[in-house]
Amino acid sequence: MTTIAQSIEVIPRRLAPLRQLVVGVDGGGTKTRAVVLDGNSVLGEGAAGPSNPLRVGIANGVTAIREAIDKACAGAMIHRDDLVAVGVGLAGVRRKDIRTRMHDVLVDTLGIKNIELVSDGDIALFGATDGRAGVVVISGTGSISVGVNAQGKRAYAGGWGPVAGDEGSGSWIARRALQAVARASDERGPKTTLTPAACAYFQVLTPDDLSTAIYAPSMTNDRIAGFSRQVIEAASAGDEVAREILRDAGTELGRAAVAVIRKLKMEHDRFQVSFIGGVFAAGELVISPLSEHIVRVAKRAFIANPSFSPTVAAGRMAQEHLRLPVAV
Repeated sequence: MTTIAQSIEVIPRRLAPLRQLVVGVDGGGTKTRAVVLDGNSVLGEGAAGPSNPLRVGIANGVTAIREAIDKACAGAMIHRDDLVAVGVGLAGVRRKDIRTRMHDVLVDTLGIKNIELVSDGDIALFGATDGRAGVVVISGTGSISVGVNAQGKRAYAGGWGPVAGDEGSGSWIARRALQAVARASDERGPKTTLTPAACAYFQVLTPDDLSTAIYAPSMTNDRIAGFSRQVIEAASAGDEVAREILRDAGTELGRAAVAVIRKLKMEHDRFQVSFIGGVFAAGELVISPLSEHIVRVAKRAFIANPSFSPTVAAGRMAQEHLRLPVAV
């Protein structure tokens, strides 16, 4: 069977060296994505498994990044050595020592010297505002708020993981929902359609069996976080317990955003706020309380969609780091 690496070797070389090709990578705890950019054009895309070094280790993380990049290069019909720079936004690299080790191994493995390695929150912010001052609130499996002011200073709130934080995230919503199911089962709390939804999702017959499923050695945080989609569905169908959980999630995300705004002293500035992540599929149930918190503190802030995906943003950060011109 021909491997990806083997297939790249037989691809006819194009005039890639005459272009300024970069690759952007968005790596997390469940998936790694990569895109090859020529100016503003996406030439190829690739995906691989998780690359968060805190979850899978540095060696496995680098392997996933290389695989995603090689797939993107194959899609673009180029060789990896045609790339002039790599931009990587990676979960788990906020600590300087981990980031330095990861960077060094990436340089050795990819054979590319120009590698810009930042956190996944940094590329999400860059993609949201196209490098301008602003704040991005991310809520998927985990949650974090990241901001940058007009002076270029950055601030973070959240991102502490499922044990110490991640308030307002998918895993937080799912855990709150399971607690509500437990209270309803014990008659300590109101009945909720989350009960049959949890039984179906975790494939058990009765609520009493849920503890066996959710505490099983094979149960992962990502699997638990996936239950948040059923919480959103229940809320959309009118379940008040689910609706309250989502409103509380919006409040928690709003508190994180406000913490960032205050750290950066942006209360009187006009700036963009963007939302990224699956939790925002809940719509106004989450966005409304989040926005209310922001507007109370920063009345000139405005909500807008991100300019680019985090993966493309990582590539654009690489372009900017090298001061490469971006074609219009």
